[in-house]
Amino acid sequence: MRLRSVELQVTDAPAACDFLERVWGLAAVQGQGDRSCFRGSGDHPHILCITAAPAPAITAITFSGTGEELDAVRARAGGLTVQGPEGETYRFVPEHHAAALAAGRDQPVELSHVVLNATDVAASERFAVEVLGFRVSDRTRMMTFVRCNRKHHCIAYARAEAPSLNHIAFELPDIDALMRGIGRMRDAGHACAWGPGRHGPGNNVFAYFIAPFGAVVEYTAEVSEVGPDYRVGGPEDWQWPPGRIDHWGVS
Repeated sequence: MRLRSVELQVTDAPAACDFLERVWGLAAVQGQGDRSCFRGSGDHPHILCITAAPAPAITAITFSGTGEELDAVRARAGGLTVQGPEGETYRFVPEHHAAALAAGRDQPVELSHVVLNATDVAASERFAVEVLGFRVSDRTRMMTFVRCNRKHHCIAYARAEAPSLNHIAFELPDIDALMRGIGRMRDAGHACAWGPGRHGPGNNVFAYFIAPFGAVVEYTAEVSEVGPDYRVGGPEDWQWPPGRIDHWGVS
């Protein structure tokens, strides 16, 4: 199973599309109807879709898998479009590989993960495990991280007062690409809101930005891969010295 794409509604679709293609580094592809779609340099046909709407929203998170994997989801969930406990929508589609793109050295490859704000993280975790078939990787005081393959997390649920999108992470080829991406974004007038740094859970390098359409977007690289024997971490495993909130302490 792989995280494939996210669908967003935004209030100014032309400005969002311009940012995603011209600044963030995605490639525009053929959309459907009123949706504008974008892909990375990897083999997913698209990784992000934008639709104009009166209010911003995340409308769907899509995963792709083999026929056997989709059958297992259908058996647990009763279908391949599933609504989560806080109104979020998950879709599951057959795996489809598009030809990889020749891209710049600092262009996103694919989606790494999506973090959702949740009022009941425990309920979201149970749903991800029991209905979607994912595994818990780590729990911190604020978040639960779940995975659908060897990558440490594809979804995380963050404690919040209302369900909403926390951020979307785009995977870059390596740490040098991430640092070049920070520089390219700065040259375009977009300051890094948090980072660079290296997270605890997942051990990934990160740099966060606020997109012009309001969403928080992340460049990330070097996400850990874990096996079935990975020990689920708890809040006691992810504590930092005073003044530090990541491994490096410079973010």
